[in-house]
Amino acid sequence: MAKRLLPSLNRVLVEKLVQPKKTAGGILLPETFKQLNAAKVVAVGPGERDREGKLIPVALKEGDTVLLPEYGGTEVKLAADKE
Repeated sequence: MAKRLLPSLNRVLVEKLVQPKKTAGGILLPETFKQLNAAKVVAVGPGERDREGKLIPVALKEGDTVLLPEYGGTEVKLAADKE
């Protein structure tokens, strides 16, 4: 997925993590259970330039886990490849 979509500037591409429906001990979690809106960083842009033209790199790297705001970002859905 990261090969087709490359973020520019200080943008970050993330993949939302699916929270488990039961605990490690086997206890089923109710649907009303408040789940974290977490995601895994898939790709990171090179960063932004300051007024002097120096590159300011993004503080995240691929593989990091981040928390997302409840409303924010842009959802992108990719169609399956047809070969």
